[in-house]
Amino acid sequence: MNLLDSVAQYHTPFVVRDRSSGRVTALNNTADCAGPVARSSLRYVLSDDLTRLCADLAYSKGAGSVACADLLHAPAQMLWMEWCNGPWRNALQEYGFPLIPTGSQWVGRRGAWVRATPDGRRGLVRTFWSVSAADVLASSVEAYFDFDTESGEEPKPVDGKRGTRVVDAERPDDDVLGRCFRFRYEHSWSEYYGAAGLTSEVSFALWRHAVGTIAMDIPMLLSFFLLLATRNGLPQRRQAFERLNLRRRQSGKAPLLDHVEVTAPLLPEYRDYRCNAPVVGRRSPRLHHVRGHLVRRGSQIFWRVPHLRGSARSGVVRSRTVTWTFDRAAAGRAH
Repeated sequence: MNLLDSVAQYHTPFVVRDRSSGRVTALNNTADCAGPVARSSLRYVLSDDLTRLCADLAYSKGAGSVACADLLHAPAQMLWMEWCNGPWRNALQEYGFPLIPTGSQWVGRRGAWVRATPDGRRGLVRTFWSVSAADVLASSVEAYFDFDTESGEEPKPVDGKRGTRVVDAERPDDDVLGRCFRFRYEHSWSEYYGAAGLTSEVSFALWRHAVGTIAMDIPMLLSFFLLLATRNGLPQRRQAFERLNLRRRQSGKAPLLDHVEVTAPLLPEYRDYRCNAPVVGRRSPRLHHVRGHLVRRGSQIFWRVPHLRGSARSGVVRSRTVTWTFDRAAAGRAH
């Protein structure tokens, strides 16, 4: 079952009990979002190949050095996107992000729910992940964004409640995440932790952990938005379940939600060239991995995909460059 349906069918409230006072508090979580998520006008399910492509664009260290906020917008006022954790986790490991081996956030599926202004330039994001088939969690932290934020300014929250900046220390001056996004606790979680009387050390540790459940998803969301905005878009196939849902209703089961399956565009193939001829002249470099690189030139983005390069004796993989073109109106939109 897709994470989308698990969220939409989730009705168990998230309740915590204070061990000292015995007080019970209900916190906003998956059950509170089930109805709104199900009513999202666009619901995307990413294929594994598209997940890998988005992860390459999101986490390759050479991919973040391009200013592309003017090309980004949410394609609907309320939308959902989800992906499988397997290829996403593998990309994080490949690009050197430390993972907690027993962390439940690395299993199952992940999703992001976006509520945006009509122009798609400002909005809120909340993320979800499946711990098991019957257990789905929502992040206690939400992010708001404003893609029209200028350098040195603060993004404008849609509801006036401001948050905290998260920045990539390696790209502090060229970082869409740090410039256009801010993070904050969802209201009920903010009140709960605020009344708990925590020390500053414990409060900061909780905050870092909570932000970690959502911040890593934002680059994936941005990569997906960027690919959707290209002139040719992404291959899409709408999934509807009329017959299946008729049988599910007859047997007393909740219907499955229609969604759009999105796959990666067909990229130029590369082959493994092997040569038995002796190497002449300067010695070739050993076989090595080259990280992806993203370059912006006007209304086009050039992506040199991650590839192997090195000695012909070991096999040389020819590198590939993928070009994505955007409408000039979008490319020329002011920040």
